[in-house]
Parts: sequence; structure tokens; C-alpha cells
Amino acid sequence: MNSRWRVIDVVTAPVLAVACGLIFWLWNSVGYAGFTALDALTPGFGGLVVGIWLIGGVLGGLIIRKPGAALFVEVVAAAVSAVLGSQWGPETLYSGIAQGLGAELVFLAFAYRRFTLPVAMLAGVGAGVGAFILELFTSANLAKTVEFNAIYLSCLVISGALLAGLLAHLLVKALARTGALDRFAAGKTK
Repeated sequence: MNSRWRVIDVVTAPVLAVACGLIFWLWNSVGYAGFTALDALTPGFGGLVVGIWLIGGVLGGLIIRKPGAALFVEVVAAAVSAVLGSQWGPETLYSGIAQGLGAELVFLAFAYRRFTLPVAMLAGVGAGVGAFILELFTSANLAKTVEFNAIYLSCLVISGALLAGLLAHLLVKALARTGALDRFAAGKTK
């Protein structure tokens, strides 16, 4: 594996991050409404919609396939969302760091050599676990019940695996079929 970033990687990462940041910004109102409704149904179920906010790091890792790509894309996407008017303001950056780091650690565990569907789903789970750990402290979840935290973590894991991992994997496959990723290893595995 060549861990050196090429010019195309350096150009693509911020473009991908801005696109994800726009998705995050759009999801902020729709997703949070879903989060609130699900949490009212059963506290902790809101985690089922969080996966869209986790997708940046997974996409970055799957497309660029270099150390730091998942973290970079997730953090810059969070910054774009915050600048556009996220209701969480600068705290959005903390989420980007925690979620990006969670995805990054999964790609690192596979030495940036495996980018299969299971690895993508694990990266989504990693991002969800990163979010969970951060929110233990920033959202005072540490003071909530064990039951709430168990349900919330389970929902984050499911959402991360499906909405971040599976969806990112499908998006990369679709982009590869169009030829948009021909300059990347992801484009050669159509």
C-alpha cells in the first residue's frame, strides 16, 4: 500500500468533504426531527437516524484509501455543516473528529488494504462508537440510565453499519460504474 497522498487525493478529499457537509446540513433538520420522534417513542431509538452524519469518514476511506482520509473528510464535512448553520454550532467539529477517528481506526486495523462491504460496515460502526463515546460526555449521556445507553449504542451501531457503511459502499460502487473513480483504486473494482 502506498500511503502517500497524490494530487488527485488532495483535491478529491475536500470536494468529497464539502459534498458530505452539504448532506449533513440538509440532514440536520430532517434527521434531527426523526431522531426526536424516535427518541420519544423509545429513548435511545433516535440513534437509528444518525448514520447519515457518519457517512463522510466511510466514503473518504473507501474512495481515497490513504491514512487520514476518513478523519479528514468527516472533520471537514462537519466544519461545512457548522459553517452553514448546524444547530450544534462548533460542537459539530467535535463530532466530526470522534466519528472520523472511529472510521479511521477501522481502516487502520485492516492496514488500509481491505475495502469490502464488511469493512465499510465496520467503519460505519466505528464512527457510531466514536459518536457514542463523545456523547457520553457532551450530551450528558453518562448520567442517563444503562438501558438508555445500551439502546442508543445498539441503534448507533445498526445505523452506522447500514446508513454509513452499506450506503457508502453502494455509493462508491455506483460512482465507480460511472467512471468517476477511474483514477482511484475504488474505481478499478467495479
